[in-house]
Amino acid sequence: MIPKIRSVRPIETAPGGINLLVIKIETTEDGLYGLGCATFSYRSATIKHLVETYIEPLLIGREVDRISDIWQLMHQNAYWRSGPIENNAISGVDMALWDIKGKMANMPLYQLLGGKLRDGIPVYQHADGDDVDELIEHIEQYREVGLRYVRCQNGIYGGTPYGTVPQECAKGVQAGTYINSNDYMRNTVKMFEKLRDHFGDEIELLHDVHERISPIQARSFCHELDPFRLFFLEDVVSPEHVSWLREIHNYCTTPLSHGELYVNSNDWHDAVVNRGVDYIRCHISDIGGITPALRAAAFADSFGIRTCWHCPPDLSPVSASAIINIDLALPNFGLQEWSGIETYQFLQQSGDHDVDAAMHEVFSNIPEYGNDGYVYGNELPGLGVDIDEKEAAKYPCDHPVTLWTQTRNSDGSLQTP
Repeated sequence: MIPKIRSVRPIETAPGGINLLVIKIETTEDGLYGLGCATFSYRSATIKHLVETYIEPLLIGREVDRISDIWQLMHQNAYWRSGPIENNAISGVDMALWDIKGKMANMPLYQLLGGKLRDGIPVYQHADGDDVDELIEHIEQYREVGLRYVRCQNGIYGGTPYGTVPQECAKGVQAGTYINSNDYMRNTVKMFEKLRDHFGDEIELLHDVHERISPIQARSFCHELDPFRLFFLEDVVSPEHVSWLREIHNYCTTPLSHGELYVNSNDWHDAVVNRGVDYIRCHISDIGGITPALRAAAFADSFGIRTCWHCPPDLSPVSASAIINIDLALPNFGLQEWSGIETYQFLQQSGDHDVDAAMHEVFSNIPEYGNDGYVYGNELPGLGVDIDEKEAAKYPCDHPVTLWTQTRNSDGSLQTP
């Protein structure tokens, strides 16, 4: 007899100082449960309410093996569809059901997807610095632990710290993170000149624009970066301007990645069909979990486009494990962003506790970086990651107003973050 869903419980925790939301599905079979990630750090309380109030009553008593049917049911049950809040709630359930299916089969997720196409997952991590010299120091630290792909930034995506108002801004402007796009573009070109002079072609360099320039600026900016042979340039425009990608792609030779903010297949459909991107970078909980991620990857593969899923600190190790399992089995895998515990290697403290230790207290069997350029899965059934709810409760979530997304231009107008 197929086990049925007995409960759907959200678990909040913030061992790294970032709100994480894990969904635990308990079944009618003793000891059989699954975990999924529903983390949208800036709206986690709303997702928790959605799961408790609407999702759990909808799913109790349903057979756990009908993953695609349950996904579609959750997607259409509210009538209006898509959006990061609904999708993250769906993702938490979807991942948990895949976790359960893997446990029932006694196989890791990648085996259910056809088995391994690769043995390790090549990853990149983020290096930053207040100036290029500090950035070079951080890149050198990554090289010492085997990393061959590094995303390079100078400062916070071309802006100032929150609340800092540069002199050139209009009088009376509101508090925010202020951006001077022209300065950012000039400084970034200079940054890559110095990085290539220092490193040559020994490492692959990447960069994230974070949609903080206009489409017109993006076209010339990508062209200016061509001589520095970037592995890719990320999110040069916002999802609202995805139709510009083909124009930009035709104007430069720098590979483009896009999709951190996608929440609907319509967001990436045209970019893929028109071959305006080289890598799709969906945040898999924001598109609804493992089920839609597999569909997106298969669709992109038909057009020769590879994956590089978004994997920031504001997702749980449960989601990170799902991503690694998917990567192991995808024919069109490209590269993987990795922001596991190692993200904090230059900043190991969060308040009064050690982040690395806290994460391992709350979560067990986390996929680990192998100090050789690759991340490896844990070979346990399902997603393999488990959570200690008592430890998780030691790190409660806060719900303050989000500051870093309050980005503005020098005249005071809002700019997408």
